[in-house]
Amino acid sequence: MMRAVAGALRHWTTHWSASHGVRWLFVARTLLAAFGALGLAFYFGLDSPSTAMTTTFILALPSAGMVLEKAYYRLLGTVVGCAAALALCALFVQQAPLLFAGIALWLAACTCGAALHRNQQSYSFVLAGYTAAMIAIPALDAPEAAFMLAATRLTEVGVGILCAGLVHDVLFPRRQHAGVLQIAAARRERFAAFCRDVLSHRLDAGAAELAHLRFAADIAALETGRAAASFEAAHSPAQTRRLHAFNSAFMAVLGTSYTLHRLLLRLRAQDGSALPDLLEPRLAALAAAMALPLWSPPEPGYAGEPGDGLTHAQRIDLETAHELLDRFTHEYSAFAALHDSLARNDASGTEHAWTYEPATPWPIVLASGARAACALLAAGACWYWLAWPYAANALILSCIFCALASSSPRPVAMVRQILSGFLLAWPLSFATEFWLVMLADSFVTLVLAAAPLFGLGAWLATDPQRAGMGIGVMLFAAQVIAPANQMRYDMGVFLNSTLAMIGGVLLAWAVFAVLLPQHTMGRAAYIARALWRETQAACIGRPFTATVTERHLRRLRHRFDNRVRDLLNQLATASGPAPGADTRAVVRQALMLLELGHAAIGLRVLASRAQTGVTRDTLHACVQALAAYCHRPSPASHGAVLDAVLAAGATIRAALPCADAGRNARLRAALADLHALHTSLLSMYQEIIVKL
Repeated sequence: MMRAVAGALRHWTTHWSASHGVRWLFVARTLLAAFGALGLAFYFGLDSPSTAMTTTFILALPSAGMVLEKAYYRLLGTVVGCAAALALCALFVQQAPLLFAGIALWLAACTCGAALHRNQQSYSFVLAGYTAAMIAIPALDAPEAAFMLAATRLTEVGVGILCAGLVHDVLFPRRQHAGVLQIAAARRERFAAFCRDVLSHRLDAGAAELAHLRFAADIAALETGRAAASFEAAHSPAQTRRLHAFNSAFMAVLGTSYTLHRLLLRLRAQDGSALPDLLEPRLAALAAAMALPLWSPPEPGYAGEPGDGLTHAQRIDLETAHELLDRFTHEYSAFAALHDSLARNDASGTEHAWTYEPATPWPIVLASGARAACALLAAGACWYWLAWPYAANALILSCIFCALASSSPRPVAMVRQILSGFLLAWPLSFATEFWLVMLADSFVTLVLAAAPLFGLGAWLATDPQRAGMGIGVMLFAAQVIAPANQMRYDMGVFLNSTLAMIGGVLLAWAVFAVLLPQHTMGRAAYIARALWRETQAACIGRPFTATVTERHLRRLRHRFDNRVRDLLNQLATASGPAPGADTRAVVRQALMLLELGHAAIGLRVLASRAQTGVTRDTLHACVQALAAYCHRPSPASHGAVLDAVLAAGATIRAALPCADAGRNARLRAALADLHALHTSLLSMYQEIIVKL
């Protein structure tokens, strides 16, 4: 009986700790960090203890690595923002119009920087922008107080960072490192299943495109987890390099898998073709090898170039298929080996790996900065004409949320959720302030009085559907209840300050709803244009020399892959779980352009290594024609690049008989690139290309 009770209790405890227990531990850590920072701020006699408390709420994230990462970039952004505020106050002493213009330009520049970066690096830019406004605007009439404001804010933020980092890293912490390894293992399993479906002909083109869109989101998610895990003690620099290499290897094999899948679909669509039967044994062997727990590449199973009964075009298709299968097998082997080294924590053989490189369309970057600057100037004008002292609070909050939401694909929804948290916390904060906190006569009773409201916000923040509302509750309550060394309870001040805060968030919502509402992250039209520009850049980069290294080639491919996948991740985030027809068209176009870019890079390298002559000239002409097509797609440029590809193919085939073994391998790889390029161009001609 006792054993059954103990087993049931153990089962309930395990289930609770895996579900609600995680949420309650997060609430406990958040409250302990918040009131610990508040107590330290009281002890040191800081001017605004609520700033230290607010910092802990901002840093309240699920894992210790996330908290430490955000804490680092929050401190960095605060230091830069304080320095910028002091510089602006020194340049424009008692010159309000010039000071506001300077703050607006600084805020716009920082918001643009945030749009160009990802994860907490983006947050650091945002923080540097609005920190300058939070210091320079209150010092408008007293510039001599700017230094003390900056020093006090830096100290208060530092206290909050210290408490949040210690609590979340010590009290039942959740480690990001283990989560990253689980993500990598799950990615390996999903991709192996995807490849088996491709090789077994169980996946159509539409399903493959959606899978590639999800894989792009997976790549960005792993990079986010890796960035956070790098701040934990258990995560070594070697593991960071392996995760970078793992992501790079995945992008390489993912691109090859798409090219191979499109070729297989086209071959199976040809009535009466013998090529699918010739390739089937090798495809089946590869699919069977992927189903095994340990990856072992099968034998190629291709002994020569069968010509009986095959036309010239079919022989080209067969050569290309085997070349792509060889490339796919090699790249998948590298991907599997990196995954196994991550699982074993084996750093041997890990070489340098490049970091993730994001890409954001420039119209969206500039629109983000323009909205932040306009919000500041509009709020400043309202402050001047209303002559309402509390309008400064509205001004600062509008700047904060315009900058924060600029990197969101749905900024209006984000600001609306924050606003709902403010509205929920408004009456609750009034009750807490005047019915509970006012009766507290010690720090302990103050904690007991304020903890329920802050606990509610922390609990809501653990729900992905209401996270914005929970953050809004915590931020609003921390600013309104505002525990200070000398408490004041004034309903007039309460009403004015809360109205100003809600007005600031409403202004941010109005700015996103009215000013350039189509210029947000992940818009299909801007992603489509950016994809064409990235492919053009792959064609017209710095000319290669004859001694171009394999490392340089991998670096160029890595950058191109990263930027295209990042654009696809923005598209996936904005489109949600059910992408529409426009989104699917851009995904299809992106995957075709990815083929074009890879082929262009390979042809550029081959041209740089070729001797001066017809082969080099035709390859250069092919790449230049492709660059012209990417710059301005049209029927004329499309026909020109097709002619250039056919001419380059004929030239390379003519050079094959007299080539040595090494050059022969390079020429055949170039033929595979040209064939993939030709196939993609024909498909792009047949598809409806997204309007530019």
